[in-house]
Amino acid sequence: MFQFASPQYLYGLLLLPFLVLLFLRSQWTARRRESRFGRRQVLKSLVPGRSTIRPVVKFVLLCLSVVLGILLLARPQYGTSTGSEKRKGIEAIIAFDVSQSMLARDVQPSRIERSKLLVSTLIDRMENDKVGLVVFAGEAFPQLPITNDFVSAQLFLDNISTDAVSLQGTNLAAAITLADKSFTQDKKVGKAIIVITDGEDHEPGAKEAAMAAAKAGRHIYVLGVGSRAGAEIPTANGLLRDRSGAVVKTALNEAACRELAAAGNGAYIHIDGSNVAQDQLQAQLRKLQQTDSGMVSDGSLNEQFQAVALLLFLVLLIELLLFEKQNAFFSRFRLFQRQA
Repeated sequence: MFQFASPQYLYGLLLLPFLVLLFLRSQWTARRRESRFGRRQVLKSLVPGRSTIRPVVKFVLLCLSVVLGILLLARPQYGTSTGSEKRKGIEAIIAFDVSQSMLARDVQPSRIERSKLLVSTLIDRMENDKVGLVVFAGEAFPQLPITNDFVSAQLFLDNISTDAVSLQGTNLAAAITLADKSFTQDKKVGKAIIVITDGEDHEPGAKEAAMAAAKAGRHIYVLGVGSRAGAEIPTANGLLRDRSGAVVKTALNEAACRELAAAGNGAYIHIDGSNVAQDQLQAQLRKLQQTDSGMVSDGSLNEQFQAVALLLFLVLLIELLLFEKQNAFFSRFRLFQRQA
């Protein structure tokens, strides 16, 4: 693709017709003055070194230098710049539990908010990776397709809440199956499914889904959030109660989380109030196979002003060395007159 970075300077080319008119007028005026002193052939014999072609050639060279100077200011560009740069990264799909039990406050400020803070920090530390978001409760839904647009990932993460899925429950099998289908087709890159949950699985098939994902080359990291002692679930209408009116208490099912991580060829990490879970997850992700990308295009066009500048220099040099009168040294070559 060819273009000019500063095309506004191309309006300077409108000066060329005026320069041509000025030159023609000066030539006409000079000939009119000469006619007052005698016939042109007689005057030419009196000044043998004078040339009528050289001034025209010098003017053409000057016009060409003006054109090249304007093109130089307009900055011609052609071809996309590429470079050999090694970039390493992984693909991570984050499956986020948004069931009502994630509102429990046994982890401050709550299970869901503490998990969102961990994921936000994880995204901030990503450079050449790709990330996708899945939310699940009684069923699973894609929240953000896999991308390297981390700004959008942060925006989608901020909007995650327990209202994202209307059907309550905790369907880990659906979450893992959906996450497994969300990766790209690149087989060289390490792929991680990060499941953030309290482990209260109400549907069967989670272990089988984890084993199928592991067989496909995925690694499942289960981040268990909450405490073993458990806590009540606050809602807008007070504490959550069951049908009998008793207050519902939710606790971290650590055994189920460990079993799921083992089946998914990954690791279990407990989220508490510290940054230990963050550091452990980062260490696990660094172990995954990372892909290298070869030629990387930065999207910018190559500057071509160097060639124009060199051509401008040559034209000005020729114009400078070309005299309006014949030079004793160059006269032997007879470039601008006919040989007798």
